[in-house]
Amino acid sequence: MKKNTLLLIVTLIIMISVAVQALSFVVAFQEGNITDAYKFLGAGLSIGLAGLGAGIGLGIAGAAAIGASTEKPEMLGKSIIFVVLTEAIAIYGLLISFLLLA
Repeated sequence: MKKNTLLLIVTLIIMISVAVQALSFVVAFQEGNITDAYKFLGAGLSIGLAGLGAGIGLGIAGAAAIGASTEKPEMLGKSIIFVVLTEAIAIYGLLISFLLLA
């Protein structure tokens, strides 16, 4: 039950951030600011798709890390690196959205 609740919370956060950017896209498009509209669309897509990709990758890497650490406890440190690298994808998407909106 906890895993489903956490997944729901993360999904809601991603959906809200994409929805805010989509609303900004629509408002800017209606006002005639086409370049600003596409900035908002690109920022929303970068956050949403990076978060989705990071979530999928984190699920796969986390499951593999736990499986490897149960068989060989000394593999935990090496497998955590892959989990951290997967989380960095979401941060890269956030940085790209900041660069698009700056």
